[in-house]
Amino acid sequence: MHLVYPAVLAALLFCTGLYGVLARRNAILVLMSVELMLNAVNLNLVAFDVWLSRTAEDKLHSGQALTLFTIAIAAAEIGIGLAIVLAVYRARGTSDIDKLRDTAEGHETDGADSDPAGSDGTEPPAAEKAEATA
Repeated sequence: MHLVYPAVLAALLFCTGLYGVLARRNAILVLMSVELMLNAVNLNLVAFDVWLSRTAEDKLHSGQALTLFTIAIAAAEIGIGLAIVLAVYRARGTSDIDKLRDTAEGHETDGADSDPAGSDGTEPPAAEKAEATA
């Protein structure tokens, strides 16, 4: 098999993962897209290892060893990432990345964007009412 086939497939996988990271707003889908990008890198590592071992008569298979290392790191990353996403979901009630932009406690948005009555017609909490009237 030619080297072009796995290289093109890896490029397509990587571009799909990159699109998922840039376009998605759900944290779980972003993590899945990162995994897709890591799988594209793993495919390239194995394909180039096989290609180089044929040409150089090298039996070390360092690309495959790096792939196993990358898979282990990706598994740990997914475990920690899912734990963080679940903790944020429990604390905030959403996993939407745009709504999680301001994560510091007590960090207010600038006054030009927020109105006291709320844009959806609901009443703001009592602490926000007191700040708005003061």
